[in-house]
Amino acid sequence: MWLSKALTLQRAAEQEGTAADMGVTTIGGGSASVMTRGEQRDLEVFAPGGLIWQPRAGDTVLVVKGGVGCQERCVVAAETSAATPVDMKPGELFLYACNGASVFLRGDGTIAVEGDVSLKGDADVEGNVSIVGNLEVRGNVKLQGAVEISGSLTINGEPYRPCRCGM
Repeated sequence: MWLSKALTLQRAAEQEGTAADMGVTTIGGGSASVMTRGEQRDLEVFAPGGLIWQPRAGDTVLVVKGGVGCQERCVVAAETSAATPVDMKPGELFLYACNGASVFLRGDGTIAVEGDVSLKGDADVEGNVSIVGNLEVRGNVKLQGAVEISGSLTINGEPYRPCRCGM
């Protein structure tokens, strides 16, 4: 009888507890383990639609309880204040990975991309494009309008020297 009563009290205490807990990820990935009041293993990881995210071991995360009797738990977010850009304003979005790659959607309409960029498919760009560093293009190139070159031009490994004939 006392065991049944103790288990009932324990279940009631769990149900009355918080609907969410902060914890530290002990095993990262899509099926994470998190230390809250005790270690919770094989928790599903949820993120906003269109975004795939997996916490790393050591991340501080938010664990939400749900389901019948609040027995099911899942990881829904990580504490990210350390990665927040100092000049970030409300309404802006900063997407980053632990290797330093990032995309910063700013409120003024600009997009700042950090890291190597690879485009597959067609890309149409309207407006000015500024590239600092080397640019390598493979395949056909079609230019329309004026082309201005400041510096040297090399064609097939040879420096280009325009013909000044008849001038």
